[in-house]
Order: sequence, then structure tokens, then C-alpha cells
Amino acid sequence: MHSPRAHLFRVFWAATFALVVAVSLGVRSQSQAAVFPGAEWERIADPKSAGYCQDKLDLVTARLKELPTTGMVVVVGGRVLMDYGDTKFVSYLASVRKSILAMLYGNYVKSGKITLDKTLKDLNIDDVSGLSAKEREATVLDLLAARSGVYHPASNAASSSGGDTVGEAPARGSVAHGTYFLYNNWDFNALGTIFEQETGESIYDVLERDLAKPIGMQDFNRALQRKTGNASASKHLAYHMHLSTRDMARVGLVMLRQGAWAGQQLVPPDWAKRIVAPLTSVADMHPDDLKKGPFGYGLLWWVWNGPFNRGAYAGAYTGRGAIGQFITVLPSLDMVVAHKTRQGQREVLWPEYADVLDKVVAARCGR
Repeated sequence: MHSPRAHLFRVFWAATFALVVAVSLGVRSQSQAAVFPGAEWERIADPKSAGYCQDKLDLVTARLKELPTTGMVVVVGGRVLMDYGDTKFVSYLASVRKSILAMLYGNYVKSGKITLDKTLKDLNIDDVSGLSAKEREATVLDLLAARSGVYHPASNAASSSGGDTVGEAPARGSVAHGTYFLYNNWDFNALGTIFEQETGESIYDVLERDLAKPIGMQDFNRALQRKTGNASASKHLAYHMHLSTRDMARVGLVMLRQGAWAGQQLVPPDWAKRIVAPLTSVADMHPDDLKKGPFGYGLLWWVWNGPFNRGAYAGAYTGRGAIGQFITVLPSLDMVVAHKTRQGQREVLWPEYADVLDKVVAARCGR
């Protein structure tokens, strides 16, 4: 006759085994369910099968027709739910380049080639008009978080569409590194210099090898990727990138899958999570207009934060570029939205794009 204690022991281990099997099957099921595009994107034939209503998606299209949007792709579950315009056309990404650079940093931070707590002094980083000893205390992590406290002029001046906010910076030397958020192109361009210096490679070669080729970008052209800027203002040039809308959506899908792509880990998963975690809360943003929301800031990614981090936008984040370039990820909906305009036309302002996002979210309906 078995003792009650022995019986409880057997029941415990049976339950534990069942739980392990269930979790294992669940993980396997999720892995099998993950969808990635091959040479072409797979489309959702019936929006209702993904929980969306066509008549409501038509309202999204109608809104886009009122804007100078040239291309938009909405991906749900790894498949195209809807698209608009010429999604193959390759053009300027503006500041979305910064979010992509954050992704490229991941493998080199993991390998130790790039050390986040190294200072500008350690790295021998200076500039045309010189950096003070206090400014050279800024670390690589400070620059990634837009908290360097370095307000040297950038090689690419801020544009009317918000290239940066250095025009509202405190006086040079008045802010200690790591203490004050300010979206500043000098930080971002210097990160390009640091990346190439520490890795010994071109940003664009790494972009092609570590991202464009593995995810099968359909329209990537290495020859179009080039740096620009006024070297007499700053020797750290802007590493501009040029992609199509549908390839921007592939970048967003890598982030949605926490750095993974069809069985490959292209960005370390802990890094993919870290760069979209709000290091700066919406309440601590500068200038003060940014405190109105919806964003805090991670490492080169804008993150829905505070009271705005809820519902469909819980855990959401976006790359934002001048004129109307966006790669937006909404994990709660398993969704990526890529949006594009072209230089030389009216921009799509953030409130206009936010309205489009809200209409996409509102297109959900019963299955």
C-alpha cells in the first residue's frame, strides 16, 4: 500500500511533467506559427481571417489619399494585411536610420567590440571646434539614449520637420552626461563614427551583410547608401540610408520578433528588447512640448510611454524620420506599419500619421 506522501509526490511530478510538455508544445506551436516573407510577402486573402474588416481598412486608404503618403504597408502576423502606393520605390529614410543603427550595434555590443561605458575620451572622439573635458565624459550609452550633454553643431543641420531639437539645448557644458534627454543629431552622427571605428567596418557593409541580405530585402541597393553633411561644421557625417517601404516593413518584423528571422537570430534578443525599453520617460523628455506625449525614448527608438502605453499601443515603439518616414511596431496586435513619403513634397506630420495608425487599429472586427 502506497503512503499518501508518495502519492502526492507522484501527483506533483505528473503535474510538473504535464506543464513542461504543455509549455514545450506551446513554444513549438508559436515557433511553427511564426511567418516570415520569402522572396515576396505573403498576403492575407481575407482580412476577416486576421480579425479586420475590409470596409474599415477602406477608410484607412481613403485617409492616405488625402495625404502625401507615397507608400504604406501594414503587416499582421508576418503577412501583408494592406498596402498603399508604390511600396517598391527606394528613397531617403531620414532619422529612421538611427533606429536601424541601434539594431546593428547589438551583435558588436554582445561580442565586446563595442563597450557601452567607454567615454568619448576613451575613444578619442573629438570634433572641429573641440569638445570640453566635461563633454568627453559622455559614454556610448549616453549617445544611444540622446543624453550625451554634448551640444556641438552637427554636420547636418536640423530641418523644419524636426531633424533634431539642438536649437533648444541648454548652454554647452551646463549639463552632465547621462542626465538630460535632448534629441541631437551630433550624438547620432558620432555613433556612426564610433561604430565604424570600433568594428573596423563600414555601416553600410554591415547593414547589407547583417540585415538586408538575411531578411531578403527586395529593393536594397548598396550603391545608394552614402554619408552626407558639412564636414566643416562637424567631422561626424550623417550615415543616410535609402530603403523601400516594403523593405522597411521587413526591418520592423525583425524587431517584432525580437531580433529573429526565420530561424536566425540577427539581433541579440536582449538587445532587441533593451533598445525599445523607455530609458527616458515621457515626463522627462525635452523640450517640454514632448512631455505632452505619447513618447518616451529608448536607445534610438521612440517608445509609447506613461498613460499612452496602453491598449493597442501597449509596448509599441517607432522609428521616426523627417517628411513622414516611420517604422512602427505594435506587439499587442502582432503588427508592423511602414510608412513613406519622398523628398521635395509636403511632409506627413506626426498627428496625421497617428490618425492613420488609429484608423488601422479601429479596423479590427470580430473574426
